[in-house]
Amino acid sequence: MLSEHHIQVVKSTIPLLESAGPAITAHFYQRMFEHNPELQHIFNMSNQKNGRQGVALFEAVAAYAKNIDNLAALSQAVERIAHKHTSFSIQAPQYAIVGHHLIETLRELAADAFTKEVEEAWTHAYEFLAGIFINREKELYEQSAQSAGGWNGTRNFIVKAKAKESSLVTSFIFEPEDGGDILGFSPGQYLGVELTPNTSDYTEIRQYSLSDNPNNSSYRISVKRELGEFAGIVSNYLHDHVSVGDTIKVHAPAGDFYFNDKQKPVVLISAGVGITPMQSMLEYLNDTQYKHTVLYLHACRDQSEHSFADRTNAIVNENNWSQAIWYEAGEAVQEHIKTGFMNISEVALPISDGDFYLCGPVGFMKFIKSQLVDLGVSEDRILYEVFGPHSDF
Repeated sequence: MLSEHHIQVVKSTIPLLESAGPAITAHFYQRMFEHNPELQHIFNMSNQKNGRQGVALFEAVAAYAKNIDNLAALSQAVERIAHKHTSFSIQAPQYAIVGHHLIETLRELAADAFTKEVEEAWTHAYEFLAGIFINREKELYEQSAQSAGGWNGTRNFIVKAKAKESSLVTSFIFEPEDGGDILGFSPGQYLGVELTPNTSDYTEIRQYSLSDNPNNSSYRISVKRELGEFAGIVSNYLHDHVSVGDTIKVHAPAGDFYFNDKQKPVVLISAGVGITPMQSMLEYLNDTQYKHTVLYLHACRDQSEHSFADRTNAIVNENNWSQAIWYEAGEAVQEHIKTGFMNISEVALPISDGDFYLCGPVGFMKFIKSQLVDLGVSEDRILYEVFGPHSDF
């Protein structure tokens, strides 16, 4: 355990961290990749370019310093990050490398303030937090390896099918090359996919939500083609170069965001490609003949970007559930389709007893969460998934 003295010293450095801001993490990553370039095959280098990883790491370091005497407040973030680490096959020795560069970064950027006392406190604090992650990830690795169909590291899968779901989203169905059993998953979890695109200098690992009902023979992911200034290296490679019959390296399913059956009303809320984990949950609810109210809400740009529309209609109608779709642009071509931004006050919600699952861009989820809270939904019944680096809101 950390001593009270170490805790107070770390907390005393909070103003220093906040004044430096993300410059700390920018220096940290530059330093680490210069001295340990092999880690560029693990970290998402696209998130380095767009700045998301640096911001996420700075927020994590600052949150740890602020809550170092109340680590229970960080338990959800720790669990979420630990699951993400397992889909990269992060190992204990890599924590020592990261810790070394973190301490050296603080020394180089805050030479006068980084006294022996501060160095000792932060070294102990980092080692303590690293130990929490290492132990939890060890548990997750063992759980995966010891479960039926489970494995550690990567396993070869064959692309058995490739299907276009909308103008930007394509589904890929994977079956194990060895013909053996596969590890089950909870609806909402993701799969780690490892590739070496010809457009990248590095091995690239990405996590994609599983978009189908759990079964014993295959996994399905549904991938949005990421365009624009920071075009997705892996998403475009999957769309353009990965074909039926190809072999893909896959990490075991992971993720702390998944459907938790409490036998109560369920509301699935998504935007854009955030529809993918919701589709898995919807398929599961349909397959298990869920007896409670299910409401499916989705927002996207227009009809051409609306993935799984026909399948969703069939499930909702078959079970007499409800759905509402918002198109930001385009026409309301069916009765349940609306135009503009999602306004959840336009639909009847189980405010008092429902569980609400959110997935989509962070800005969208903040917008919806604020609406739900204003309507009286308690925050412990609002669950969410963030694609990319960890973020709270």
